Amino acid sequence: MTSGKPGEARPRILVAAVGNPDRGDDGVGPLVAQKLSGRLPGEARLVVRSGDMMSLIEDWAGFDAVIFVDAATGRGAPGCVYRVDLAEETLPPDLSFTSSHAFGVAEAIELARVLDLAPKQIVVYAIEGACFDAGAPLTPAVQSAAIEVADCIAGEVRHILNAASEPKQGARA
Repeated sequence: MTSGKPGEARPRILVAAVGNPDRGDDGVGPLVAQKLSGRLPGEARLVVRSGDMMSLIEDWAGFDAVIFVDAATGRGAPGCVYRVDLAEETLPPDLSFTSSHAFGVAEAIELARVLDLAPKQIVVYAIEGACFDAGAPLTPAVQSAAIEVADCIAGEVRHILNAASEPKQGARA
């Protein structure tokens, strides 16, 4: 990632929305992506994944930062939002991401870290869901949280870009 000075590239950011819109609250990731449509700057790319989470590792190749959003279970009331900055902490073991596959977001992140393929900056937004039944709609609390998280992610992207533009401490102008 560079400082954003003239002639230097700004950081590239991937926003990965994960989930299956046909499985109730598991569709919150794609809903957040819909709410972010047209709101991200050119340095940010938005992808939606509902199947093979291994493809996420290929998706983030060449990006300086990745922001994930996915449904989760096991910690609290539907609609609760958890933000985990993996530069500062690990994914809590009691936070379970929903997945119709054996290999999910948490496993993709950890595998990429072990293989030294993960970007240095990874932030995860997990939204607590309640119903993951096939054909079920999103619960109202999860729908409301999707709007909140879309706003948070848009702000997170701006923060990453602004931080890259600030002079480094001790650097000369």
